[in-house]
Amino acid sequence: MLHETIPEARRQVEICNACRYCEGYCAVFPAITLKTSFEDGDVIQLANLCHNCRGCYYACQYSDPHEFAINLPAALADVRSDSWEAYAWPGPLARLFQRSGVALAGLLVISFALIIMVAKSGALTFYDAMSHDLMVAIFAPAFVLPLIALALGVRKFWRTANGGAVTLTRIKEAGKAAAAMKNLKGGHGEGCNFEDEDRFSQARRHFHQAAMWGFLLCFASTSSATVLHYGFDMPAPYGFFSLPKLFGVPGGVLLTLGAGGLAWLKTKADPTLGAPARWGGEMAFSLLLAFVGASGLALYAATGRGAVTPLLAAHLSGVLTLFLLTPYSKMAHGAYRFAALMNDAGTKRG
Repeated sequence: MLHETIPEARRQVEICNACRYCEGYCAVFPAITLKTSFEDGDVIQLANLCHNCRGCYYACQYSDPHEFAINLPAALADVRSDSWEAYAWPGPLARLFQRSGVALAGLLVISFALIIMVAKSGALTFYDAMSHDLMVAIFAPAFVLPLIALALGVRKFWRTANGGAVTLTRIKEAGKAAAAMKNLKGGHGEGCNFEDEDRFSQARRHFHQAAMWGFLLCFASTSSATVLHYGFDMPAPYGFFSLPKLFGVPGGVLLTLGAGGLAWLKTKADPTLGAPARWGGEMAFSLLLAFVGASGLALYAATGRGAVTPLLAAHLSGVLTLFLLTPYSKMAHGAYRFAALMNDAGTKRG
């Protein structure tokens, strides 16, 4: 709960503001130095601006066993996760996913797959197993409604963090930082310390970039297929040199490698420097993204073979689960972090 985690995060932020040793590490510390006191909204903004690279912890002279017991990555991770729960609608779904993410995601994938398997067996192409109209009827609401729920949550965050006016300049600056994963490069560009204590590494930044760009390419693949279907009366299946495949195949590869790599790094990282109670939810999110990418590639490879129906059921159940859980899983962090980066861009200019 935010009322329980914010006071401890505020205490640590105030000590960091007095010390300022880590001022060049990421966007969090310059933002801290702009304040002399920290309201709840300020702490929530800092928490969502933090990328949990952990470099500040290993550089800190006031971490355990010092009496100050500074562990800023963990303190901000707790506030960040609690803010997603507090702003999510409906809230109980967020709490359930954060605490039992792997089990919930797995149950949903299996349940949806069994339902979809009712479709015609022995199909050789995508639409042989499920008609286009039925697919739209299922997935359009499953995409739009969670998107609305996520937008409502981000709106609450923006107001609490005193975000102000949304401008093109803010959007451009936040986009640059997000695209390059600037805050995962570390203060000297050597990378962060997420998976191996005080050893710098670029692995997390690269896996993040692969997952992000892979997801965007997959979205572009679906969007281009929609345009071809409705705008040019060109239904699937599409050849390899069509836009849906030129976007979708590399997108699926990047998404699988990036999300799988992030899940692997999480098994190597110290859980006490994050939010241990949310470990299951975070791992479920990474595994679900990797599953969606891998099952999409397998489905494409199986076109014309008898394995289309079970692979379609597996892939669509993964996509449907990902959509429905977006406002409650770590998938939401992209929207909240982008909003925090926009807020930070406006604060620096102000």
